[in-house]
Amino acid sequence: MTNKVITKWSEGMSFETISPNGTSLRLGSSLEGDSEKIASPKALMLSSLAVCSGIDVVSILEKMKIELKDFKIKTVGSLTQEHPKYYNKVSMEYHFYGDQLDKEKINKAVNLSITKYCGVMEMFRSFAEITTEIYYNS
Repeated sequence: MTNKVITKWSEGMSFETISPNGTSLRLGSSLEGDSEKIASPKALMLSSLAVCSGIDVVSILEKMKIELKDFKIKTVGSLTQEHPKYYNKVSMEYHFYGDQLDKEKINKAVNLSITKYCGVMEMFRSFAEITTEIYYNS
């Protein structure tokens, strides 16, 4: 299977990218003084990592009949000092909210995402050290 993305320069440091399913997204770099903020490609990589894993976790927990009040992932990437700058360390914090959370099943769901299902996580492993932690909040 292949994916094709079309990316078109808009103006300044702004680009529109169209994904294989036709959705579009603006990416680029906000210049100093710009009133409009735009997502950067590197930040979007961290978002993609979190969403990929989040989809796995939610899907697995739904199959396990686990209900969450809320769930968020805090992802922090550290860039190298030299060019080309890339993420060489990434930390992910999985925060779960709810009453009587089933920690064993949540741990299993997160672990399955991390070790088996999340393709973006596997790609990140080729260039970054990834650490993960799980937090339970009621």
